[in-house]
Amino acid sequence: MSYPLKLNLGCGAKFRDKCLNLDIDPEYGPDIVFDLNQPLFTGPVRAFTTRRFGPIVLHPGTFETVLALDVLEHIENLVTAMASCLELLRVGGIMRIYVPYDLSLGAWQDPTHVRAFNENSWQYYCEWFWRLGWRKARFHLESYAMVLSPYGEELQAQGLSPKEMARLPRAVDHLQVELKKVRLSQEDARALAACRPQSRMER
Repeated sequence: MSYPLKLNLGCGAKFRDKCLNLDIDPEYGPDIVFDLNQPLFTGPVRAFTTRRFGPIVLHPGTFETVLALDVLEHIENLVTAMASCLELLRVGGIMRIYVPYDLSLGAWQDPTHVRAFNENSWQYYCEWFWRLGWRKARFHLESYAMVLSPYGEELQAQGLSPKEMARLPRAVDHLQVELKKVRLSQEDARALAACRPQSRMER
């Protein structure tokens, strides 16, 4: 049986029928129970037994879309999780992200949050991919939007710019981000080669 080409990470109670749903907690009844703090691919493929689709095999480049809505703030080993998402996506595939802004009122109200995010939180996954050891593909920041709080909406009505509101506590609640998987360009490859530590044989 085939399965959807859209992956819903950390689905929790927000199960989506038209997605393959993944969560660490089996109590929510996800299609796949998995801890995103661990590498998804430890070999060329990864097999799972799912509730709705029976046995499935995930390959790198499986999905057109990965949804990460209210989940990344709960993951301690975020670099590992983002690497898994990069592998799971096809080239040109989109990762849709919804996360708390680091100056928001709700960023730290949930005791299970281990991080919050701002406009610089995506730099390593896009421009500085070489610091993560990514050698074939990276993310490109397709879109970035701030979701304002009621207080932020008042400030916006008063004429404050998004840049000004981004600096004010409680003005921004969440960030909506879209990252696209792209192959490394020749320029990327040159940056990777320039920044790669040389072995003793290469020095």
